[in-house]
Amino acid sequence: MSLPFADKPLSGKIALVTGASRGIGRASALALAMAGAHVVAVARTEGGLTELDDEIRAATGEPATLVPLDITEGDGLDQLGLALHQRFGRVDVIVHAAAILGPMTPVSHIEPKQWDRVVAVNLTATHRLIRAMEPLLRGSEAGRAIFLTTGRVARPKAFWGPYGVTKAGMEHLVRTWADELEQTKVRAVLLDPNTMRTKMRAEAMPGEDPATVTDPSEIGPLIVELAQADLGLPHANVVFAHWKAAGTLASA
Repeated sequence: MSLPFADKPLSGKIALVTGASRGIGRASALALAMAGAHVVAVARTEGGLTELDDEIRAATGEPATLVPLDITEGDGLDQLGLALHQRFGRVDVIVHAAAILGPMTPVSHIEPKQWDRVVAVNLTATHRLIRAMEPLLRGSEAGRAIFLTTGRVARPKAFWGPYGVTKAGMEHLVRTWADELEQTKVRAVLLDPNTMRTKMRAEAMPGEDPATVTDPSEIGPLIVELAQADLGLPHANVVFAHWKAAGTLASA
């Protein structure tokens, strides 16, 4: 695999990626590694993490740090934060891609256990991640936190309740946190990837031809750009389709 970032703009940076074993998380981890960052890859699937590590090693000659962890385990995130502090003293970039779709069913039919699981993964885990990693981001010269969101927040649709509600809550949480950090060097951004060829997309749209949907690898350069950008407060989401069409982050 050729390296798309010849000058390694993220050389020496520490990048934490959740949901790194597949989809957008995996694509983000690969792009960050090829841009020179040392990737800390977090996912539940150990086999998927191993495959990611093999690909990163093949592309860069360097290993990733693999963390098999369910992000709903708040104590595990706290322990990860401590371990990263002891090893690196900081985190420069976070890409929070881990999420679940939840049941595609009418709101009145959602089982409480299903609801609780989606809230735990998509919303509560975001808080625990922020809580555990903020001190490490503050230790960076320019900490950047990228949170994957969805256009479904602004466009509610039948049967998408748990996913849309929890992502809306996540957006509010991230914007609040970013406002609190205005006087620091830490910046957060909300990124809407639009429709991409992921397992979640296949679950939501089982009849869709995957060949008609954007491959997650295409978002990699945007992730690298956001990791370096002079970001302000997240007044508007960065939208992948706008960035791709404009060719610049300023118009995304």
